[in-house]
Amino acid sequence: MSLKQKLESALLDALRKKDAVEKRTIRMALSNIKLAEVEKGDQLDDNALLAIIQKELKMRQEAIQDAEKANRPDLIKSNQEEIEVLKHFLPKQLSDEELFHLIQSTIHEVGATNMTDMGKVMKVLIPRLEGRAS
Repeated sequence: MSLKQKLESALLDALRKKDAVEKRTIRMALSNIKLAEVEKGDQLDDNALLAIIQKELKMRQEAIQDAEKANRPDLIKSNQEEIEVLKHFLPKQLSDEELFHLIQSTIHEVGATNMTDMGKVMKVLIPRLEGRAS
């Protein structure tokens, strides 16, 4: 099942449960996915969908920071609830230790010895991290 199908299925479940937060959050994500598909003129793959969901997550994290500055606990709570909904559609995040080991193994695999080799490392590392590190 593709990520888009999972989102659509979760939306139907949220409608059945009458869960307003889940319904609103998933609808917003699906709306942004549809907009990106229209702009591209084709269906998006799961990696592109993950990027959209991560963007949604980041927007809510930034909104929490703004709400904290404005002393708005209602907005903070709302955005935190939406973040929890979005996290269900992302792959399991790597711990700091797992991330460190993956970076080290990639550096050794590529044979990087100094900062000028960073491009080589990132070229191999980024596809491995897809959606699993923020």
